[in-house]
Amino acid sequence: VGLHTAQRGSVQDLFGSVSEENVARIKRQNARRISVVIGNPPYNANQQSENDNNKNREYPQIDQRIKQTYIAQSTAQKTKLYDMYARFFRWASDRLDANGILAFVTNRSFIESRTFDGFRKTVAAEFSDIYLVDLGGDVRANPRLSGTKHNVFGIQTGVAISFMVKRQQAAKDKRPARVHYTRRPEMETAEEKLAFLSSQPLRTLAFDEVSPDKAGNWINLTYNDFETLLPLASKETKAGKTASKERAIFKLFTNAVNTARDDWVYDFEPANLERKLTFLIDAYNDEHKTAKLNGKADPKSVSKAIKWSAGLLANVARTAAEPFDARSVVEAAYRPFFSQVYYANPVFSDRLTGNHVECFGADFQRKVPCFALTAPGASKTFSSLATKGLADWHFLGDTQLYPLTRTVDGIDADNITDWALKQFAAHYAAEIGKGKGARKITKQAIFHYCYAVLHDPVYRDKYAQNLKREFPRIPFYAGFWRWAEWGEALMALHIGYEQVEPFGLSRHDEPDTKARAAGQDPKALLKSDPAAGSITLDSETTLRGVPPEAWAYKLGNRCAIDWVLDQHKEKKPKDPTIREKFDTYRFADHKEKVIDLLQRVTTVSVQTVQITEAMKRVAR
Repeated sequence: VGLHTAQRGSVQDLFGSVSEENVARIKRQNARRISVVIGNPPYNANQQSENDNNKNREYPQIDQRIKQTYIAQSTAQKTKLYDMYARFFRWASDRLDANGILAFVTNRSFIESRTFDGFRKTVAAEFSDIYLVDLGGDVRANPRLSGTKHNVFGIQTGVAISFMVKRQQAAKDKRPARVHYTRRPEMETAEEKLAFLSSQPLRTLAFDEVSPDKAGNWINLTYNDFETLLPLASKETKAGKTASKERAIFKLFTNAVNTARDDWVYDFEPANLERKLTFLIDAYNDEHKTAKLNGKADPKSVSKAIKWSAGLLANVARTAAEPFDARSVVEAAYRPFFSQVYYANPVFSDRLTGNHVECFGADFQRKVPCFALTAPGASKTFSSLATKGLADWHFLGDTQLYPLTRTVDGIDADNITDWALKQFAAHYAAEIGKGKGARKITKQAIFHYCYAVLHDPVYRDKYAQNLKREFPRIPFYAGFWRWAEWGEALMALHIGYEQVEPFGLSRHDEPDTKARAAGQDPKALLKSDPAAGSITLDSETTLRGVPPEAWAYKLGNRCAIDWVLDQHKEKKPKDPTIREKFDTYRFADHKEKVIDLLQRVTTVSVQTVQITEAMKRVAR
């Protein structure tokens, strides 16, 4: 099959492993005009671990077409565009005749995910009409949903039915596709959805025709002034080599650290972390010796005692690991109001990069105030929380970090741009005034101002859809110093949460006589009851008197108190080696510290809500 046929989506590319007796049939099929392609493509994107040994096959011709089309039109991170259902869309689109219909049942993420912005632009150019029946059921985006109850396939991933129609005349006229969209109610059960589908012909469905915006969005469109605001960050400013290229508030931002093996490189206790890393380093170096002899690492034969990833397999083929070094142990923000010790060594973290060196120094120990923000494209609610150094990728869902300062050749440098300082100084010149009494705007004040704005409930509500898809943009609010002072107060609370005054919760202890008689610790429970204003720690101890405001301070779908409780629960590690050899955490060993932490986080929550409620009352 020649190049021309390959670009038309030849059957060989996706079905190349068929037996020889099918070759003639495949050649005949490739020679025919295909008017209809119907399918239920695979849903998988990436395996969970290299230990699974089920990596997707490579399809170079189709992946090249994806790169030329979906990825070329995208502004987002691209890796998921090589998953199997995107490949089937690409193959089927190319295989269709000039007049034809593609009908697929697939993952619904292409409808609104930022990753698929280039896909949406491409199919709008390649087809004349697109009909979408969105069945919802995306459990990860809405925790109120149950996969077994609300998803038509009983899975976690949302589902959609799409009909994409090609018409030769529309292609000649170069008209973009008309996009027709209908969605089933969010809380409709799977049984109700299936009954609806079985009783409703497509021609009877009521579709809304949507008008895609210039960014390729089909639903949840916005009509506001977001584009006129100051960009907090941009890839162009980050990549710019001169100050003239900087047109954003922050010069540098970075994804937080993605380890691919959290159970191995994080821990409550430095001593247990050292034991784990010593085991990990020894097992890794044994595999390095084998890989060095063979010229590469074989995913099928490496030891399953440790967790492998594509990054670690690449590392083991080229470098040995140094012995455990206590100087590589740093404190890192793992989840909101919960830090752990972390082994900051690039060999054992898939995404510990030069950006982190520029932010936190060559040893990653540099303490610098940062915004941690939900990364654009994440499906969860936008969140922001300050840290004093490294943070984990899942700190706020998918997380990006914006430090106040950075390092350049090991020397501290501003991370707020001169361009941003000029914009703020010019805008607030009349408000602040001139002369000896004027309070000069500084880069640190801008940092605090932005942190306040990112917590403003009015801002978050107005730009909710923008914040899910794009880098934040910052408005100029009247009263610069009031907002800067709010931001400074919030940052002091959020970074210094372990030092704030504990809230006066009342502690109630009732001995668990059965557990004590059996020589056991009280059963760890760690449950909150907002209606009762209480927190049950274990079968003996309850904290009472939690004020209503404390539950109102949320990061994503959890309040701050529940983040603390969740991270201190006793959970069996998923990694079998960790579970067998290194599962040392017991809540009873940390109980008093957790009680103290909960009282302090209650103070943080109450005072944060007081500030954000004050924000609601000011004019904009």
